[in-house]
Amino acid sequence: MNIDSIQNGVVIDHIAAGHGMRLYELLGLDEADCSVALIKNVASKKMGRKDIIKIDAAIPVNLDVIGYVDPGATVNIIRGGQLVEKKAIEMPESLTNVIKCKNPRCITSCEQELAHIFKLTDRENKVYRCIYCETKAN
Repeated sequence: MNIDSIQNGVVIDHIAAGHGMRLYELLGLDEADCSVALIKNVASKKMGRKDIIKIDAAIPVNLDVIGYVDPGATVNIIRGGQLVEKKAIEMPESLTNVIKCKNPRCITSCEQELAHIFKLTDRENKVYRCIYCETKAN
């Protein structure tokens, strides 16, 4: 398989195998007005298998979303065909309007304009909880 290199854009690399599609959806890349390549199950010496997302445009990506889905991922910024910046990703302390609370009794279910906010409550187990009702995010 041949995926062209990009001249200006973003490469999200070292995504745990199987997490690329979720990241693609949460970042809203299906609505991007540029070429986006999602490469799944790529052989990796470091990880065994991994996913990669290549975005052929210099668009902003939400690092909190990447940190929520896979804090082990890296974000590479490409300009003029060269790597100009490499960002290591960490789990964010809070997420705002990234995911929605699944609890039908949560205040966010009836107050549509209320932000969906989740706090990191257990870093080791990657647990986020709704700040309003304490429901665990999936």
